[in-house]
Amino acid sequence: MDRIQAMEVFTRVVDANSFTRAAETLGMPRASVTTIIQNLEAFLGVRLMNRTTRRLSLTPDGAAYYEHCIKIIGEIAEADASFQAGNRKPSGLLRVHMPSALGRRIVIPALSTFRKRYPDVLLDLGLSDRPVDPIEEGVDCMIRVGPLEDSSMVARRVGMLKRVTCASPGYLAKHGEPKTFDELAGHYAVNFRAAPGARPIPWVFVVDSEPHEVKMNSLITVNDADAYMTCALEGFGMIQPTLFMALPHLLDGSLVEVLPGTNPKPKPISIVYPHNRHLSAKVRAFAEWVAELFDSMPALEDVSRTREPADSKPSRQRRDAVTA
Repeated sequence: MDRIQAMEVFTRVVDANSFTRAAETLGMPRASVTTIIQNLEAFLGVRLMNRTTRRLSLTPDGAAYYEHCIKIIGEIAEADASFQAGNRKPSGLLRVHMPSALGRRIVIPALSTFRKRYPDVLLDLGLSDRPVDPIEEGVDCMIRVGPLEDSSMVARRVGMLKRVTCASPGYLAKHGEPKTFDELAGHYAVNFRAAPGARPIPWVFVVDSEPHEVKMNSLITVNDADAYMTCALEGFGMIQPTLFMALPHLLDGSLVEVLPGTNPKPKPISIVYPHNRHLSAKVRAFAEWVAELFDSMPALEDVSRTREPADSKPSRQRRDAVTA
């Protein structure tokens, strides 16, 4: 029996709370996962998990063994990474999840620079705005926007996303441009919700450094960033998108900023990964590259910023990539 493989399979089953999900993330048949756990329990002479048709639970021995496995696997990964860093570039399959618009508009257009730098890393990108459990879905790391509340995750901030309040000229011609918060009562908003059943993202304005949530009338709610933008362009109401999404339309006049100077506070962008998984060389490489990429994007935080992007591409080309 391969003891290290058995430990990895055991921890993955515990993390996923499912033999089937663990098998899927490991790329193994479920029967193989079951056999490995049975052989491990026989070798140790203890029962590690209580299994029913509905759920799994660790025995006291299983919980103690899990903690030892996590420590051992982390030390092995750290040792491997220390030699890999000196002898060869990061390699292998890297599963990354990120918000749809951020992936399509910023990350994917710049991926050629990552591929040149790390040609041995194979990327499996998941793009959606829904919440993702990285352990259950076998994701190595995620790009997340907004405050992080999950204490089981380790996060590294790599940038900030500025939002802007805007509407189409056609909408403003029909309803008038609000100059005060009181006038918002006569206006309509397009609402955005990240997942089915979730509360739409609140409308927030900042006055004297204090955020104020405003109740807005709405005739339509969407869960896709591109649909959100299209609804505004079609005159269905005001929106509060991220600046990088709105910038090309603000520049060509198809959207107009509303109530300037009161936009919501920028949201943090973070690279996130499970705390009980060692930060591998390939995850570290991707995080470093993303941090450089986001730092080179003027549209992420402030339109007035102009910096050279990662891998020395001209700033004009990088800006075009954002606004395409």
